[in-house]
Amino acid sequence: MRVVPSPNIWRWPAVYEVENRAQDADGAIWSLLREQCDWAGSDVLDVGCGDGFHLPVFATTARAVLGVEPHAPLVRRALDRTAQLGNVRVLAGEAQRLPAPDASVDLVHARTAYFFGPGCEPGIAESDRVLRPGGALVVVDLDADRPPYGDWMRADLPRYDSRQVRRFFAQAGFDCHEVATEWRFDRRAELEAVLRIEFGKRTAARAIAETAGLTVPVGYRVHIRRKPTGLVLR
Repeated sequence: MRVVPSPNIWRWPAVYEVENRAQDADGAIWSLLREQCDWAGSDVLDVGCGDGFHLPVFATTARAVLGVEPHAPLVRRALDRTAQLGNVRVLAGEAQRLPAPDASVDLVHARTAYFFGPGCEPGIAESDRVLRPGGALVVVDLDADRPPYGDWMRADLPRYDSRQVRRFFAQAGFDCHEVATEWRFDRRAELEAVLRIEFGKRTAARAIAETAGLTVPVGYRVHIRRKPTGLVLR
């Protein structure tokens, strides 16, 4: 299967590391995830895990964590990051063909990776395959309707239809949770570098001009779909 390259972390992993550290500075997304699908003592699979930034967080309380990433250089970075964590594995793989047995995990997590709306049906089906009954698929995606980041996102992607995306996930059986977060940077140069890898040249210039200080308000939609525990009649 053809893998669509990530427009940012594949090309600028060092800058994306800065972005990851800045994102969700107050932990609002993590708080929601723990509230909705606590993974303590569970088996977690992180789809499109990139260089493994989120794997240590899951590993703190999970029984086992599997990071899956299609891009070989990022797989190597993720392996280096988690080398001292005994309950973490990282494997090369794709969302449409996960390297995991049937009914082997309790939580499948994907953060701004692969699951962007129509077209990701194979990945949803594959997540259902590896999830145990009662397990959850969690998709964390940017909210294109929440300013200012959403305004820049729509300017950069004029064909992006946020209502269609929201409708797609609702019809696929996901609950949607809207989360307001703040990206917080230590230095102005880092903030500007991150905006430049997230947007095209014109939109990045606009975002930089419209951002004062060292913080950026960013909204997310967290879509959660649970695998039924019993017989489903159709």
